[in-house]
Amino acid sequence: MPPASCPTPARILVIGAGGRENALGWALARSPGVEAVWITPGNGGSCDLPGCQQLAIAESDQAGLQATCRDLAIELVVVGPEAPLAAGLADSLRAAGFPCFGPGADGAQLEASKQWAKALMQEAGIPTAGYWAADSREQALQILTTQGRPLVVKADGLAAGKGVTVAESVEEARAAIEEIFAGRFGAGPKAAGSEAASASLVLEERTVGPEVSVFALCDGQRMVLLPTAQDHKRIGEGDTGANTGGMGAYAPAPLLDASGLEEVRQRVLEPTVAALRARGIDYRGVIYAGLMLTAAGPSVIEFNCRFGDPECETLMPLLGPELAQILLACANGNLDQAPALTIHPGCSACVIAAAEGYPGELRRDDPIESALQPTDQLQLFHAGTRRDDHGRCLTSGGRVLAVVAQADDFDTAFERAYAGLAQVHFEGMTFRRDIGHQVRNR
Repeated sequence: MPPASCPTPARILVIGAGGRENALGWALARSPGVEAVWITPGNGGSCDLPGCQQLAIAESDQAGLQATCRDLAIELVVVGPEAPLAAGLADSLRAAGFPCFGPGADGAQLEASKQWAKALMQEAGIPTAGYWAADSREQALQILTTQGRPLVVKADGLAAGKGVTVAESVEEARAAIEEIFAGRFGAGPKAAGSEAASASLVLEERTVGPEVSVFALCDGQRMVLLPTAQDHKRIGEGDTGANTGGMGAYAPAPLLDASGLEEVRQRVLEPTVAALRARGIDYRGVIYAGLMLTAAGPSVIEFNCRFGDPECETLMPLLGPELAQILLACANGNLDQAPALTIHPGCSACVIAAAEGYPGELRRDDPIESALQPTDQLQLFHAGTRRDDHGRCLTSGGRVLAVVAQADDFDTAFERAYAGLAQVHFEGMTFRRDIGHQVRNR
């Protein structure tokens, strides 16, 4: 039995509209002792999730969200996306007395400012690629000229996962610099009270190796590590074509064994939490480390201040019934009093069904037909969907659906996921047939 000092939140509010928030709502509603989960603003599939209800309050409406928490007697708020975290939503909810899983605006700078995060890593001795910060077009171009080689170009602020160019040539790097300072990412908030994403950038040395995602649930001092995951960013099979938010994922990623994960804890995650605390930051939420496994060891590509998407959809079915208690313990800063998190053995596979044109000009408003019946080992999470006035479910975004399946081995898990995907249809449906190619034998 868990300690008496570690209660289960009976009434939970999940904030966000994507597949990540659908998966969080689904997983939390399955935790024993949870009576109701509300998802706001949610999407066309939120109400299909057992134990979940949908609200229509925008994630940017801080006053409306506070009022809703009071009206519904919410005992835990889980903030899904990065933009409201960077805008200080968790701060305002905590100030109003509601336990919130998600960092304040100060901690959200880990994702919301590449320059801030790189400086923190450098100061803390966390392995990461060498970098140069630039606050003007001229400065950035001068750095590129001096280096005389292709560099990675990153918009400094939030850019919906699309602000990074891994340049293959100096010309491609120059074009990416011009694009950023022309204001392509100008709408992305860097953090509360800071400049927009177009105001500055980071240039990085290119590093080589496979990528893996590591997630730590943190209460400001302590942490619980989740299974590793690996997603697929490219739109095309064979990992070709444009970068996307993610076309699929799998977990656990065999790239990191138990000793490798412990190395990441000691060399990356613990120094990060210590560096945040040294800056007076009480970080309560997810630290998502995107790593490259180089010949010299793990190197941080970037930090995110929230669950990855679609990694979240992939991971949630592997997590045990203690999840709600653990997220509340993180929010309250007493993770040491929480029960251990059960991790189910086996594999989880996720395939994304995207809209035609993704990640560019999207086809929208197509009816979605589904004969998929979820089971204990097969889930359908909605992402870019909405309901019309007649209750029909329509496409409304780039990544439309996530089909997720579990099994004892990756081949069977992906067979189940693709069999589930075959039961779903909308015009222009786009998906990769080779998700998990690194771990599939057939």
